[in-house]
Amino acid sequence: MTRRTIIVHDRYAMRQWRLKASRAGWNGLQVMTFGQVIARLAGGFARDVDEETLRQAVQVALRDVRLAELARISDLPGMASAVTGTLRRVWGAGIDLSARSATHARIAEMARIEAAVLAALPPGCLCPAEMARRACARLAHAPALLGPVEILGVPDLSPCWRPAVQALARHVPVQWHAGPRPAPAWLADTDVAILTGAPSRPDITCCSAATPHHEAIEAMRWARTLMASGQARPEDIAIATTSTGDYDASVLSLRADANFAVHFVHGLPVTATRDGQAAAALADIVVRGLSRLRLRRLISLMGADAPALADLPDGWMRVLGTAPLDTPDAWARLLSGLGAGDWPDGIDHAPALRALVNLLHRGPEAAGEMGEGLLAGRTRVIWRAALAAGPAQSVDLTVEGMRLDDATDPCASIAWMPAGSLAASPRRFVRLLGLNSARWPRNVGEDRLLPDHIIPTTKLNPLPIGEADRQTFATIMATAGDQVVLSHARRGNDGRLLGRSALLQDYPDETYLRRNRAPAHAYSETDRLTARRDEFARTPQARSATACWHDWLRPDITPHDGLIRANHPVMQAIMQRTQSASSLRMLLRNPLGFMWRYGLGLNTTDSGLASLMPDAMAVGDLVHATMEHALVLMTRDGQAARSDAHAIVEQALSDAARAWQHDHATPPQLLWHHLLDGVRAMACWGLRATRENATGCRSYAEVPFGCIPAEPDRQAAWDTTTPVPVADTGFFINGYIDRLDLSANGRQAWVYDYKTGRAAGEGTVLKGGAELQRCLYAFAVQALLGPDVQVEATLLYLRDESALRLDDPRQALADLTTCLRAARRTALAGHALIGPDTGGDYDDMRLALPAGLAAYRSRKEAQANRILGDDAIAVWDAP
Repeated sequence: MTRRTIIVHDRYAMRQWRLKASRAGWNGLQVMTFGQVIARLAGGFARDVDEETLRQAVQVALRDVRLAELARISDLPGMASAVTGTLRRVWGAGIDLSARSATHARIAEMARIEAAVLAALPPGCLCPAEMARRACARLAHAPALLGPVEILGVPDLSPCWRPAVQALARHVPVQWHAGPRPAPAWLADTDVAILTGAPSRPDITCCSAATPHHEAIEAMRWARTLMASGQARPEDIAIATTSTGDYDASVLSLRADANFAVHFVHGLPVTATRDGQAAAALADIVVRGLSRLRLRRLISLMGADAPALADLPDGWMRVLGTAPLDTPDAWARLLSGLGAGDWPDGIDHAPALRALVNLLHRGPEAAGEMGEGLLAGRTRVIWRAALAAGPAQSVDLTVEGMRLDDATDPCASIAWMPAGSLAASPRRFVRLLGLNSARWPRNVGEDRLLPDHIIPTTKLNPLPIGEADRQTFATIMATAGDQVVLSHARRGNDGRLLGRSALLQDYPDETYLRRNRAPAHAYSETDRLTARRDEFARTPQARSATACWHDWLRPDITPHDGLIRANHPVMQAIMQRTQSASSLRMLLRNPLGFMWRYGLGLNTTDSGLASLMPDAMAVGDLVHATMEHALVLMTRDGQAARSDAHAIVEQALSDAARAWQHDHATPPQLLWHHLLDGVRAMACWGLRATRENATGCRSYAEVPFGCIPAEPDRQAAWDTTTPVPVADTGFFINGYIDRLDLSANGRQAWVYDYKTGRAAGEGTVLKGGAELQRCLYAFAVQALLGPDVQVEATLLYLRDESALRLDDPRQALADLTTCLRAARRTALAGHALIGPDTGGDYDDMRLALPAGLAAYRSRKEAQANRILGDDAIAVWDAP
């Protein structure tokens, strides 16, 4: 058996040639990159410095070497990457920094860093110059180790390797297969045999797409066309560009939708895997801090065997509540308020959660400890690699840029690859993306640490990236077998206009591809249905959407406007549930929203994001809690105390604010103090406004009724388990009365409902059905205490310091009862239609309504009102 060696450009080419050798039955053939050949010759378990090892050594060197000129940037997150790139260029160009150290202070400093890096490398890791020197010293073994050598698909070699090739050619036959590309000039005076070939003549077409994402879509359609027509197999097709990162996200999502194999030659983004997402979630916490949403994301992605979660029970995340928890103080308040009853298993696990939170609050300095304690398996490996590749302060960017080998077989898949890899391993059918100005060829840039005025760029990088891109394009055009499609985008993903590449000047004719065109072959079912409207229109989803759209445009009322069959089981179930003042208000003023919320269970989700100031509802919660705490403090002995109201409010506000912060985001200190000042003023006025009736009375705060259990430590004004039916409407109601005062003889009751909004005008009773609390709460008190009790209901507008008393509760209840009976009747008849509050500013379901809501209301309102009936809509005009 005769041994021979083929030298190729990269790992992808190695796999291609090994498959070819296997199919041909070649024996004694070894396929390697040039770095592997030199390492084999160097012997002694020598190996080239890989990227991860070099970066770790650079980090050690930056920590140990005392810098002067580079000291100001040595601690920046990108310093390790910059030094790694510079050393790669210096070593590749064969530049001896120590010999040039006297010419410039920056070179001397880089020489010290280089020496420290070489000292930090593990045994066997050699820089290219040392590897080549040892290999040249052992070239006598080349006939036995390598045999005849063929160099295939390699566009050029770095200057550091060229002397080794020249010396190798004097010991074994070396052939350089240049193909149709020109051979490097430095081969002219060597013993290397140069073999050339005629260029291929592929069919060349040029096209423009709307955006880079559209380019990727058209590439998938093109690949599907080739395979469906039988012209090509997957392994015959390649899609390439110079900057694959601009297209990776699009190709990755389209690959999943297309359901055919596309191999990422340059590797998959690590964040495309669940393990990578878990590492990214932890990186988000390390860099941006701990919050409830970030912790939930991390826990959902972590494995169940994570060491830090071993002491926490299943379902423990429910104790986190709804507050954003985006500050250490917020977490401290949460942890201090947790008890055994808050946990799913009834055992207090607060110490374990506190240890986890304290660890995550330590930030970048504890990034390694976080990974070891929270991550397991492959996720932990990714995390360790990320910390080794860059500083913890920018670990999120490091994780985002990491890649994993694609598990799909490149020899049986469409190849998505960098253009340089395609030039080294041609395929029959090629599509080149991103042929735009400044993208192909790319602009030449100086080295970040050794710019042109220190070491000329032509010395540091003999083959600039722009010239390399031009050579790559020419090679692809000369080696593609059957077809080449040249594609460029008219606009960027951000909408900017993009110019054509200068490489397309010889191809003036191009096909203008519209974004919404109907392709001959769709790449996926989604693409097919999107392009073929007739076919999509026959799907159940499209028929339903089309019917809804047409029904919205009709003047008459349709099922898509809220018509359902009479006595529908869902509507009957809603009517049988115990109602609140809020649900009855929605029934009266927004029947459609009432059916969506309480019948279909549609609700808005909690974003968990902190806002600069809490919304009106959150402020109302704080005011109500402060008033409740204040009243409890004043009535410890059963009667309203004559204590200083200001002192009571201060203590109540402190207690209420501390509890409020468990469930809400705390604004910045200046705004928080401003909010507390406003709440304090409202609470003080509220206590003053009720002081006259409170004298000699029993006062109750947040009084439950209608089968709502009372708190064990609170004295109840009545039996809270008693149901409260509303006259003969068929409705039962429940709720909490903000404040109830009972006279000493039990013959008189005062009901107060706190409001933090703007005061209603004089004479307001039901306010068009929007104000039901006074009437319903007065009725509930009357029903629970008996007909002999005189009930007075008042709205306290704390912000405007005004009170609005309900003058005639009996008449208001009679009017409301009539409206509720009508609303119940229309709802059971299947008329869940629009009302005054449908699509309003506080309608959570507005997104489900037509976008042109004003025009929709103008078409439907009159007919909807006629169907609802005068009795049901009469409440809308109530004072």
